[in-house]
Amino acid sequence: MSEPRWFDGRAGLVTGAASGIGRASALAFAAAGGAVVVGDLERSRAGGEETVRLISEAGGEAVFVPVDVSEADQVEHLVDATVANFGRLDFAHNNAGTVAEGFTAEVEEGAWDRVFDVNIKGVWLCMKYELRHMKEHGGGAIVNTASVSGLIGTALTSPYVSTKHAVVGLTKVAAGEYANLGIRINAVAPGAIWTPLMQSAPEPIQEMMLAPQPLHRFGTAEEVAEAVIWLSSSKASFVTGVTLPVDGGLLATPGSYNPLLSPSLDDDASN
Repeated sequence: MSEPRWFDGRAGLVTGAASGIGRASALAFAAAGGAVVVGDLERSRAGGEETVRLISEAGGEAVFVPVDVSEADQVEHLVDATVANFGRLDFAHNNAGTVAEGFTAEVEEGAWDRVFDVNIKGVWLCMKYELRHMKEHGGGAIVNTASVSGLIGTALTSPYVSTKHAVVGLTKVAAGEYANLGIRINAVAPGAIWTPLMQSAPEPIQEMMLAPQPLHRFGTAEEVAEAVIWLSSSKASFVTGVTLPVDGGLLATPGSYNPLLSPSLDDDASN
């Protein structure tokens, strides 16, 4: 059975599209008929161009545009390049993100700043320029990548958790502001997804990530992309301002205790 052609004659952009969820999203938009600008860092050009190649080989249209989403001029260029290449901007998946790990008091200030620059300033900048165009040209749909860490606290990732909570809040505010201007804004909240970052993690970390999920397996980037595509399509025409978990049931159940993530004074004394 062929994919629904929800995006025939439409065009948009995906950031962080050189691999993982971003690549899966770009491929899904293209399979549904959309022309796609594949955005990612210049140093990820090889991966971005591979995404373009995969789309082209499947009969779709795509171009790679390098972008650091924390830089306003580069984000503005990304939006302008989408319009220049395809004549329009109907959808956007603001997916680029990064992470810093460690106990809260041990995170370096530079790492904290970089996570905030990419994960929340970057999403805001993308929305800023996307919204300006969509407002003047008949509307559109935006999906931001949040995380289950934007809905609960997860240990050892305080900068990431903070920014993903902010993405959820930003999504809600902007959705209300632009609801009657033909623009819908939503977010997805992935759980433990089998991306290159997860694949490179040690096995104990992988098991720890899976422990709270009733569906005791990793989700796929393609499963997240399906949620992005639906939220961006006319099938979700009465849905705006939501953050949709794609998490194997993680948020429906309490997390598992792990002493490595919540050490006690007795633990410290024994070391």
